[in-house]
Amino acid sequence: METTRQAKISRLIQKELSEILRRETAKTHGTLVSVSAVRVSPDLSIARAYLSIFPSDKAKEILDNINRSAKTIRFELGQKVRYQLRKIPELAFHLDDSLDYVEHIDNLLSSESESM
Repeated sequence: METTRQAKISRLIQKELSEILRRETAKTHGTLVSVSAVRVSPDLSIARAYLSIFPSDKAKEILDNINRSAKTIRFELGQKVRYQLRKIPELAFHLDDSLDYVEHIDNLLSSESESM
């Protein structure tokens, strides 16, 4: 169960990370990275950011690049939220494949209805 403080910090980090990643991915044309969710640990030391990456065939490569530059992203995040947070949590980025899952289920359902 997430506390109110965790939820507020999650929303703040999600908003700022979205802006940072939007700026960085604007250089790579045709790639869209959005932060679908952020979960903060109860002690506020770790933030897990779930990223939705389009096109999904480049997702693994882009996620690896983002994880390699996690310290730089954390520094930029710290510059933006330094007046709201005392300690900036460590960032862990994960792939949010829920959209691919929904698309897969949709394809299964449509192929099932076509065969009837």
